[in-house]
Amino acid sequence: MTVSHVHSLQAPPHWRRIDLIADLHLQASEPRTFEAWAHFMQHTQADAVVILGDLFEVWVGDDAVDTDPFLQQCLQILQNVSLTREVLFMHGNRDFLLGRTLLEKCNIQLLPDPICLHWGDLAYLLSHGDALCLDDVAYQSFRQSCRTQEWQQAFLSKPLALRQALAREMRNASQAAQAAQTEYADPDTALSLQWLANCQASTLIHGHTHRPADHVLDQNHRRMVLSDWSLDHTPQRAQVLRLYADGDMQRLQPTQACA
Repeated sequence: MTVSHVHSLQAPPHWRRIDLIADLHLQASEPRTFEAWAHFMQHTQADAVVILGDLFEVWVGDDAVDTDPFLQQCLQILQNVSLTREVLFMHGNRDFLLGRTLLEKCNIQLLPDPICLHWGDLAYLLSHGDALCLDDVAYQSFRQSCRTQEWQQAFLSKPLALRQALAREMRNASQAAQAAQTEYADPDTALSLQWLANCQASTLIHGHTHRPADHVLDQNHRRMVLSDWSLDHTPQRAQVLRLYADGDMQRLQPTQACA
């Protein structure tokens, strides 16, 4: 996926801290992860929280909220938090059907993927990361199809129960494919560098791969991978990447981000 033009996000001058999270995969069957996320959102010391995709384990359409108390609770938290700090959201590969109208109702800003965050003299390229994983050929083919308006309209026109059943089937197939893999796709270095050059940024920040690490791409560019959140299984993992106005950054436990 080549990108000739990268959208820009200008951080207000009064922001001093920005927290970035991704891949929480919130679901009612994993209450510890949900509780950690809810506490973090309500008590973080950051001026803004940027969610780089896969906040939810699955999203089959905004109408699912009407009959799902768990989703209602999650959206209520987002709406409440947006009264005291900025909350920004980027679609992931699990929740790309989350609608703009619903996000606006919660006062959440929807970000295109990718987007360049400008903060004073600093620039960071933000992405969910899935579009960069070119070696995952089967997924890239599916991604190209499911991100079209035609595919989404056809899927959302199906009854809710059928959409939920189809989502379970796709998830089971995905888990089986992952279990059979011996190697996992990482973002393509050449494409990552191309994206960075297009927005004149030196740092790419993304999620998706669930392999938090800092990678040197070349002498002037790096790629920083966000942690997924999984507190209902072992090993447990949850991490926040905090950016500071002076250019510093830290990887924090959610409780540390609230202190």
